[in-house]
Parts: sequence; C-alpha cells; structure tokens
Amino acid sequence: MSPSRRTFLGSLGGLAVGHALAPALRAAETADRPLGLALCGLGNYSNGELSPALLETKNVKLVAAITGTREKGVKLAKLHGFDEASVYSYDQWDKVAANKAIDIVYVVTPPGVHARNVLDAFGAGKHVICEKPMATSVADCDAMIAAGKKAGKRLAIGYRLHFDPYHQELVRLAKSQEFGPFMKMTTANGFTLRRKVWRVEKKLAGGGALLDMGVYSIQACCMAADANPVSVIAKELPKTMPELYTEVEEAMEFRLEFANGAVADVWTGYNDNRGLFHAEAAKGWFKGERPVFSYRNLNISTSAKGRLDFGIFRQQQRHMDGVAQAFRDGTEVTCTGEVGRRDMVIVEGIYESIRTGKKVELKYS
Repeated sequence: MSPSRRTFLGSLGGLAVGHALAPALRAAETADRPLGLALCGLGNYSNGELSPALLETKNVKLVAAITGTREKGVKLAKLHGFDEASVYSYDQWDKVAANKAIDIVYVVTPPGVHARNVLDAFGAGKHVICEKPMATSVADCDAMIAAGKKAGKRLAIGYRLHFDPYHQELVRLAKSQEFGPFMKMTTANGFTLRRKVWRVEKKLAGGGALLDMGVYSIQACCMAADANPVSVIAKELPKTMPELYTEVEEAMEFRLEFANGAVADVWTGYNDNRGLFHAEAAKGWFKGERPVFSYRNLNISTSAKGRLDFGIFRQQQRHMDGVAQAFRDGTEVTCTGEVGRRDMVIVEGIYESIRTGKKVELKYS
C-alpha cells in the first residue's frame, strides 16, 4: 500500500473502515488501468498499423504476441518493452491463459482461421477483438459468439471505421435524418491484386474481394440506411486473370435492398483501384471519394458542410482505445460480434445469389 493510501485510510478511523472500503478503492485504482493486449498474427496490418497505434493508446498496451515466427514477436517485444517470454506460438494457449497481464487477444490472422483463434482465446479466458471479416461462415460466427458468452468474455470486431469521425458523421446524419432518409447509395471498393498471396486462397481468405474489400461497402450502406438490407441480388464479373483467381472471385457487383425502398449498388474487386461512397437523400448528400475507407486522410464531404476535416489521427488507436475502455468499464460498443455475424449473413446471401442467379431474401435469425 502506498504511503498516501495508508494515510488516507488512517484518517478514516482504523482498519475496520479500511477493510470495508478496500474493494471500492481497488476498483478506483484500476478504473483507468490500461488493459494488456496480445496480438495474434504478426502480418503487415499488425506490424504496419496496429503496433504503431499501440504506442499511442491510453486504455490498452501491447504485452504479448502470438505468432508462427518468433523473430517477429521478439522485435515487437523490444519495441513495446514487454518480456520476450511473452512471445508465444499458436499451440501455446495454455501459456496465454496463465499470463495474467493479457486481458485482450486481438486476432489478426487470415479469415479462414479466425474462428479457431477466437475459440482458443476465449478458452484461455481472454476478451477478444477479431479482425474483419469476423469469419468465413455464419456458423463460425455463431460458434464464436457462443464461446464468448460461455467464457463470460467480450467480443468486438476490428471495424475501425466505427470510431472514425468521418463515418460517425454518416451515422449521425442517418439517425437524425437531417437530410431525410438516404434512399440511394452507390459504392465501390477495391484494389489491383496480381500476385499469388493468401487472399486468393479460399481456405485462408474464405472468398475474394467481397470478404476483403466489399465488407467496407456493406458496412457503409448499413450505416447510411440505419437498417439491415432485406434482400440482395448479385453477379460475379468476368475474370481478367483467371489463372490467378481459380478459387475465389476477382470482382462482383450486387444490389442491396432495404425495407423502406432504399437501394445500394455495390462494386468490389481486385482488378481496379477504386474507392467511393455516395449516399443521397431528398435534402442532402454524403460523398466520399478515394480515399474513403482507408486508414487516413479521408476525402469526405456533405452537402451541408462541404469537405470534412477532423485533423490527423490513427483510426486504429481510436478503435482499440474505445474497445478497451468498453471492455474495462462494461459499456457497449457498436462493433459487436452480432454486427460481424450480420455482415456474414449478407455475404452468404451474395454468394447464394451468384450461384442461383436469383434475388435472395436475407434472414438474420
């Protein structure tokens, strides 16, 4: 006990009072304690974006790494100042469980192994952040959500744009209906991918551009509509590199339809560098041009305010700080496992529409 706390308890009149207040005092002392986070998967996103952001976070700090390449973990340990003994392999979840400094595991592996890693993290008694897409099937999403409830731990998805002020403005406009409801949305998101990486392997990626880039457009359309789509019709576009895209789609188009009559036309692909999102209402609009879903320097404007400028910040820092604070304080977040599951319902509907050539009604329960 620190001298200041000892003096404080003494001034209250003895050990009995001190003992009675000890739980409340301990809670007060830890209320602002940064939670410890372990990165699970040390690819480009972990090293290039999450690690730098974790040097700026206040509510969470990097205390461990789970990786198939120990050298990567050791490098992070030196950078962030944690013990190299807290670098684990993917089969050392018992040691992750024993490390009481770890409160959260952030799963940043390819989507095809998200479910396995999340179940292991919950089994180790940790809260979880899972990078998007949440999984590669609704069934896996259900298993992940159930595992978190069984463990009594929280699950959030790596939807950083939920904490981005530009996209928060879209949510505000949709909920306030300042312009009226957004009834027409147009969006495109993709980049040029011309080499063999895990993203073109169905076992690891779960799908092609849709699960990687199209999820951003799905999220934005649901934000703008302030609702979930009720149906979808989709088509896969001809492949320009069929020798590379043998297992997953290269590009596709689909239309989301909402109960109030709103529609969203979406393109996503690996054969063009595109990024846009337009939402139109009777009394105004929200527009984003490249970059609109990127990590920084977003180009977004509204009919009421012109081009928006929220300064310089890291989306990943805001996301991890916000999620960690909610986990610590027991408050809610919007990027829940249930939202990740919703997106997989839509994704599965899109693939079903491509297979059948028909419109698919989306059922979320």
